[in-house]
Amino acid sequence: MFDAGNECIQVEVLTKSFGRVKAVDGVSFSVSHGEVFGFLGPNGAGKTTTINMLTGLARPDSGRIVIDGVDCSSRPKAAQHLMGVVPDESNLYPELTGFENLCFCGALYSMKSAPRKARAGELLGLFGLSEAADRRFAEYSKGMKRRLVIAAALMHSPGILFLDEPTAGIDVESARGIRGMLEELQRNGTTIFLTTHHIEEAERLCDRVAFIVEGRLRRLDSLENLLRPVRGHEVMVLDLGMSATPGQDELERRFPGYRFSYSSPSLLTVTSPRPIPVAPLAGYLSSLGIEVFEARRKQLSLDDVFVRVTGIGAHLMKSGKPGRGHA
Repeated sequence: MFDAGNECIQVEVLTKSFGRVKAVDGVSFSVSHGEVFGFLGPNGAGKTTTINMLTGLARPDSGRIVIDGVDCSSRPKAAQHLMGVVPDESNLYPELTGFENLCFCGALYSMKSAPRKARAGELLGLFGLSEAADRRFAEYSKGMKRRLVIAAALMHSPGILFLDEPTAGIDVESARGIRGMLEELQRNGTTIFLTTHHIEEAERLCDRVAFIVEGRLRRLDSLENLLRPVRGHEVMVLDLGMSATPGQDELERRFPGYRFSYSSPSLLTVTSPRPIPVAPLAGYLSSLGIEVFEARRKQLSLDDVFVRVTGIGAHLMKSGKPGRGHA
């Protein structure tokens, strides 16, 4: 478990613009040693721009970044040696084998031949890629490629791992395996900073989560504190099968004590601290000419907290529609 009093990453009033667009706007936060810290937001929110500045791939317009006591402005190379970086796109060579790619990455960190070959073999085994060690990277599946990219970031045994959308575009089984590997890395003391637009992934992995929208932090707290307001609430999801739906304010006036929101144009979510009777709701909607095709109960999650804090529905997060800033 992470040490909440021992800061590993410190970010102070970080700002980055692209022309007239302010992609990151005065962002400040800290990450503790051994913590899994989630940076959560839709595509275009500023997640990738932030992680690029933290890892030295982009220079901030203003602000300060300190990685494990090293000021990134004055000593960027020293800071980069402390971290492993997993970009959202593969950065390995398609013509090299899995083993050759890992050895090449080790050489970039001045590892000698024997230790880097041993480390490459160790990581190939850890990530379930030993049988594919001599296959060209171009022949790997998407899930295998993602695992090898993470393995490459760990070649020099960094204490801090940055991951940009670690499970984007891969199959469910591979994503599950990667999440298990990240949990094991944290148990071994690695500090993990990950960006994602998959809310359920952040809920499963992270100790703390920051919500970023249009370059600004909207909320930063522990997972426990974020979820506390929604625990013990009844939730009903109504499938209305159409987009011509009554407004939230209208529904809340008609049914006081209930909270209404739309997770998509046709899915109406009803939240209440007490049991929710379906019949009165369905009857009222029917009087408006709106049919309820399905009603189902659900457990509230970080997904619902994000909607409450940001006003952005989960369907927009999953569709990857961009916001005002850069990714």
